[in-house]
Amino acid sequence: MTARDSKPPAKSSGSRENVRRCPICGKPRSELYDPFCSKRCADVDLHHWLKGSYIIPGASAPREGGDEDE
Repeated sequence: MTARDSKPPAKSSGSRENVRRCPICGKPRSELYDPFCSKRCADVDLHHWLKGSYIIPGASAPREGGDEDE
């Protein structure tokens, strides 16, 4: 292998950025709405967060005694 042989993978990883897709519909991303393709897909994602469809895993907080004292 030569130094030239190692350069094409760098180009392919750079071109991979151009292939990145919208996580909602799979269309190519828009620079204006990145990481989405449009305002509609950005709003759909926001709706998923607001209604609780997306959950970030973590330890549950204890509920014993905290609310009863107030």
